[in-house]
Amino acid sequence: MSSASFTLSEFDSRQLLSACGIPFAGQERVPTAIEAGRAAVQMGFPVVVKLGGDNIAHKTERGLVRLRVMSEADCVAVANELLVKATPQDGDVHLLVSAMVSGARELIAGVLVDPQFGPTVMLGVGGVLAEAIADVVFRPAPLQEGDAMAMIRQMRSQKLLGDFRGESAVDNDELVRILTGLSALACERQDILSVDINPLIVQPDGSVLAVDGLVELGERQLPHSTRRTPFTSQQFHAFFEPRGVLVAGASSHPGKFGFVSLHNILASGYAGAVFGTNLQGEEVLGISTVADIADLPDNCIDLVFVCTPAAANIELLRACANKGIKAAFLTSAGYGEAGPEGRRAEVELVRMADELGILMAGPNGQGVVSTPVNLCAQIVAPYPPRGAISVASQSGNFVSSFLNYARQTGVGICRAVSAGNAASLGVADLLEFYASDSETKVSLAYVEGITDGRELMQRIGSTVRTKPVVLVKGGATQIGALAAASHTGALAADDAIFDGACRQWGISRAATVEEAFEAAATFATQPLPRGPRVVVLTTAGGWGVVTADAIARDGLLVLTELPDDLKAAIDQKLPPRWSKNNPVDCAGGEVRDTIPEVMALIAEHDSVDAIIYLGLGIQANQARLMREGSYYPDHGLERIVTYHERQDARFAQAAHELIVSVNKPILVATELAVADPLNSGVVTVTNTGHMCYASGNRAVTALGHLYRYATFIGKAQ
Repeated sequence: MSSASFTLSEFDSRQLLSACGIPFAGQERVPTAIEAGRAAVQMGFPVVVKLGGDNIAHKTERGLVRLRVMSEADCVAVANELLVKATPQDGDVHLLVSAMVSGARELIAGVLVDPQFGPTVMLGVGGVLAEAIADVVFRPAPLQEGDAMAMIRQMRSQKLLGDFRGESAVDNDELVRILTGLSALACERQDILSVDINPLIVQPDGSVLAVDGLVELGERQLPHSTRRTPFTSQQFHAFFEPRGVLVAGASSHPGKFGFVSLHNILASGYAGAVFGTNLQGEEVLGISTVADIADLPDNCIDLVFVCTPAAANIELLRACANKGIKAAFLTSAGYGEAGPEGRRAEVELVRMADELGILMAGPNGQGVVSTPVNLCAQIVAPYPPRGAISVASQSGNFVSSFLNYARQTGVGICRAVSAGNAASLGVADLLEFYASDSETKVSLAYVEGITDGRELMQRIGSTVRTKPVVLVKGGATQIGALAAASHTGALAADDAIFDGACRQWGISRAATVEEAFEAAATFATQPLPRGPRVVVLTTAGGWGVVTADAIARDGLLVLTELPDDLKAAIDQKLPPRWSKNNPVDCAGGEVRDTIPEVMALIAEHDSVDAIIYLGLGIQANQARLMREGSYYPDHGLERIVTYHERQDARFAQAAHELIVSVNKPILVATELAVADPLNSGVVTVTNTGHMCYASGNRAVTALGHLYRYATFIGKAQ
């Protein structure tokens, strides 16, 4: 809350909120106890009597509210008691007589002006237990009707919103009007800091009535825009596909950044020209370094990888610009992370880079990877296989994590940048470039420190309809800056607000780094589903049951009922004991061609949008045990081992061919993806360019990301 903020009285708050379409229970404002009694008679008993005033915002804590007043005499007596409680600080006071509205369900709605995301609308479970239950959802304003409906569907307490104890389901259309009305008010009135409507009573017929509402006014404190002049495509080309690379500060010591970065550039197979500077002009890894950048050729180097101390970097950038260098990555520390002096040095560094027309990444970063040109200009391992995922991260360690997952799964990386201090080149800049990059299919980002959340979401969100963005965020903490003594403020956590912004913009937010990579890998290697209908094909019942549970928890994916014609077709392929339902449990009845044939029947059916296949690798796992035993290769084991391994490879190949032919996602899951990555089934999944998931529930999570994105861009129902 701003120091200059103030809260409108309940009466004035109601007047303002009613004008934007919020339905309130009837209320009369009167000056005396006698008139309160008369108003109550006209309204009909029971009633609620309150003491109101220009300086009275929170009445319950002071005992200024009386519920269920049942007669005129009682109303007059209660009103006199309340008037006695008035203090000089309350200013001019009055009495409020309201219709007594009750219901089995209470909601809360409101607005807060978040310091990062600006005006934000909230909906949740209300009443006295609102903060304890904390079932709340947020969206940044302005809201469209679809955004408001998505908020309603996101609430965990869906049973409260449906038919409940003989009462009708909540009128969602009315809730949508309330939420969009609050959004419009927050956008129109720049002096609104928060709105708190608690409770919204759900009446037996499903309609809702507000019985209390408060509006806080003041001067909004929002972050100043950090948007800078966009980098050009030529600068990004110099950064990601340079004609030549210079390592500034190359070293002959294998433990120093100047050695490691030069080694990694050369070892990854980069075919462009490679240069180095070294004060002694030493030869390092076969590269003849120079002591002075002036001794390097003109206009044949695009990228400088800087491993020199911070004090040397201003002059270094000038010298690089003189040679036609258009991009720089700085590993140097001692800048913004090092206190006030370092921050001043960082500002000067950015100013100089801008003046020279150099795209600058870092400082204090780990490097840049660009597999289309075999570039591994970084001070850490690994170098990943080539693929279609492009990474932008505020943490260098998470770049390493994503690259390690790429090596493990075989689902490759296109570009990857650890932004370091992101003094100049930030995550949003990179994601905007990736959206236009023909080599990239999906962007994968990690963010933590955010200086302007609304601008960040708008910039990232503007890329989503071009290509999916998977994002994982660190640092989910309670907003300390919100001092509003309201339920809306108390329920607001920056993580929940951030999550609402991601949902509104269609950004695929992941809870963990593992989930983030697997979601990105799925976007990179699977087609989008056309709907939510999923069939689980399994060779063992337990796996199918657990995966079906995961689909139920997803909330949008559907474990679809098998149509009769599909059941009849599967009956021809499996023994009578098969499950006759979804999950399709083969019940150990597989012969040589069962899995490919049943999978094809399911995938080709119009009522199925996606398949999760469980049980790959069982035969090859037995083959491994036979190989490792003392009886191999005798006793006919060599032949059966080969058969088992070939079968699992065939099953994986069949899944791939169906993905291509029917253009539907088929996700293969087995713990052998981790337990035995050399299993022939797992290897074949990897070799066909797909992710092999370590469990059915992880496959469901990844598929959920695909379906939500497909729905957002209008390619799924």
